Amino acid sequence: MARFNKIQVLGAMAGTGMVPVFYNKDAETTKQVVKACYDGGVRAFEFTNRGDYAHEVFEEVNKWAAKECPEMILGVGSIVDPATASLYIQLGANFVVGPLFNPEIAKVCNRRLVPYTPGCGSISEIGFAQEAGCDLTKVFPAPNVGGPSFVKNMKAPMPWSMVMVTGGVEPTEENLTSWINSGVTCVGMGSKLFPSEVIAAKNWAAITEKAKQALAFIVAARK
Repeated sequence: MARFNKIQVLGAMAGTGMVPVFYNKDAETTKQVVKACYDGGVRAFEFTNRGDYAHEVFEEVNKWAAKECPEMILGVGSIVDPATASLYIQLGANFVVGPLFNPEIAKVCNRRLVPYTPGCGSISEIGFAQEAGCDLTKVFPAPNVGGPSFVKNMKAPMPWSMVMVTGGVEPTEENLTSWINSGVTCVGMGSKLFPSEVIAAKNWAAITEKAKQALAFIVAARK
C-alpha cells in the first residue's frame, strides 16, 4: 500500500520540480542512488520497470527507503499495462508513470487513489488522459514532440494542465530554465543525472551534488 496520498505525491513533484528516473538490477546500487538523491533534496523518485525481476528490486528498495529516507516518495515508471501497475501498487508504489496512455491503467490507479502520469505526445492525448483522471501528464519523448515550445503552446488554451517532461532534460541551467519557463510542473531526468561512469565508480557524492545543483537551477528559474 502507498505510504503517501495523492495530494502529497503531486505536491512533492510540483514542489521540488524534479523526479529522477533510474533503473539498476542491483538493489544495493539502487539504494545508494536513492540515498544520494535524497541527500541532495529530491523527494520523489521514479524506479523504472526495465529488467527481469525489477519488481523484486523495487520491493526491497521501497522497504529500505521507508526507514532510511522516510520522506522519499518512490514510484514506478515504464508501466504499459494494468496488471503490472497493480503489481507495483501492491508493493507500495506511490505513483505510476508510463511511456504511453492506457485508460485501463488509469482505472486501476484511480481505484486506489494512486497518481497515474501517462506519456502523451499530442494535445489530444493529454486531454484524454485528463478526462480519465490523470492530474499530471507526461510529455514524452519531450524533444521529439516539440520541446519547450510544445508545452508553452499547449498550455495557452489549456492553462490548467500539469505537465512533466521526460527525455532531453539535462541538469544544466540553460536546459532546466527553458523547461521551467515553458510552464512544466516538473521534469523527469535519467541518464544525464546518473552518468554510467559515476555509477560504476560508486561516486554517490557526485550524484548528490548534481541533484542539489539541478534543484537550485529550478528554484532560480521559477523566480
